[in-house]
Amino acid sequence: MDRLERSLLETPVIEKEGYHYFVHPISDGVPTLKPALLREIVVRIIRAADVENVDKIVTPAAMGIHISTGVSMMTDVPLVVVRKREYGLDGEVSLQQVTGYSESEMFINDVHAGDRVLVIDDVLSTGGTLDAIVGALDSIGADIVDIVAVIEKVGGGNEMADREESVTSLVRVEMVDGEVTIVE
Repeated sequence: MDRLERSLLETPVIEKEGYHYFVHPISDGVPTLKPALLREIVVRIIRAADVENVDKIVTPAAMGIHISTGVSMMTDVPLVVVRKREYGLDGEVSLQQVTGYSESEMFINDVHAGDRVLVIDDVLSTGGTLDAIVGALDSIGADIVDIVAVIEKVGGGNEMADREESVTSLVRVEMVDGEVTIVE
């Protein structure tokens, strides 16, 4: 079993309003993110994604940044962070992010028609964040070469399921009786 799967099986689980939520260094920044785990994830993304045919990596703030930075450093592919702050730069595109627990406006800068992009996110749960980003990239005219989520939570609604683009996940999990289980 790889570090990522092992770390998910050992991660703390908290209950909030009847919902069991795992707390993991990749998705939450706590407990401590060990370099070996991040390195494993970066290598697995590079092996899983079509990084040789992309011009830019696109990731949402905040928890995709550390993962995508590692991939960018290892591949020399520039990184674009989708931010929750408007800058007003030329070509800035806004999008509405709606997840199972929040709603916010986000902004993409420096992605242009014809750019070939790899989208990386930490967790695919409801698909709301990725769906909004993919929709905005489509409206820009970017070519989405690949989409990778480190962790995919199964068992809930996934807005990406109805999209033409597919998401590659490194590991699929579900909560069973208040514990994380790996889904094969």
